[in-house]
Amino acid sequence: MSSSAEPVTPQTRHDLYATVLQETAHLISGVDDLVANLANVAALLRQRFGFFWVGFYLLRGDRLVLGPFQGNPACVYLERPRGVCWAAVLRESPVVVANVHEFPGHIACDPESKSEIVVPLKDRAGRIRGVLDVDSDRFGAFDEEDARWLNRLAEVLVPVWGED
Repeated sequence: MSSSAEPVTPQTRHDLYATVLQETAHLISGVDDLVANLANVAALLRQRFGFFWVGFYLLRGDRLVLGPFQGNPACVYLERPRGVCWAAVLRESPVVVANVHEFPGHIACDPESKSEIVVPLKDRAGRIRGVLDVDSDRFGAFDEEDARWLNRLAEVLVPVWGED
């Protein structure tokens, strides 16, 4: 989360995540456009949590390509297998990094980023289609509770990938 945002206490964080899951389901309901859905979710997460950077990278062959996001300009292509985003894809599970400067192969798209959480996004068939990437300008901003909630958000997003 951004240092300029109000701190989110554990109880309010739980309530906020629960609300965001409901709002996300409502936002994507009846919308069959991937870009529009991901753009709205990125905006919702930035607005509700005050995240420094939040966005999506979409899996295209052997690289991740920048999708809808909120925050400073970002790296457009992330080449396999470097960085936190690829670690989440290859592990097929969320990755929480307290200090990105200590993560082997970290890709520094923004030098102000200090901690990061990345959650893989899967379609109905269980194939990874991309990642949700959230950065903070504070060290240690994310924990396993964030990983659990953002993983639940990824489950809410399954329908955005369509039927293919």
